[in-house]
Amino acid sequence: MKRTGKFFTSTMVAAIAAVSIVGSASASAIINSNISSSINAIDISKMDIETALMMVQQERTRLLDTQLQTQIQEVQNRYQQITELNAQLQAAKQNGDEALAQQLKNQIDAISNTQQMDMLRLQSLSNKRNEAFDLMTNFVKKMQDSRSSIIGNMR
Repeated sequence: MKRTGKFFTSTMVAAIAAVSIVGSASASAIINSNISSSINAIDISKMDIETALMMVQQERTRLLDTQLQTQIQEVQNRYQQITELNAQLQAAKQNGDEALAQQLKNQIDAISNTQQMDMLRLQSLSNKRNEAFDLMTNFVKKMQDSRSSIIGNMR
């Protein structure tokens, strides 16, 4: 089937954009989450454009899911640290150890600040994941609309 015109051009542009997005998502995953062993290479040379785009988007979504799970675990770990330090702080206050109490307060503040940054990153990753799903859904819908239009024009 020969594809020409605006539809094919816009599809090729979308494919190139999707590959570049996945490339940046893959690089981010390697640098930020130490999950380089989980990145799979996608051989799109023998696929049609629709399948290739879907595979690229699915891989992007998988990478974002992995990053999101890692970030959630980091937030939970920091929350656990804060809980433990708060218990130690209460014990230090009951024992009247002001120096230890101040040191624990400083540690809690530092971890709280780090946790706030982790929460912002978590929100960002969640937004990126939602965008990936929206992009994939929109692509499938556009491809279906194009097929319906072609079939409608043939009748």
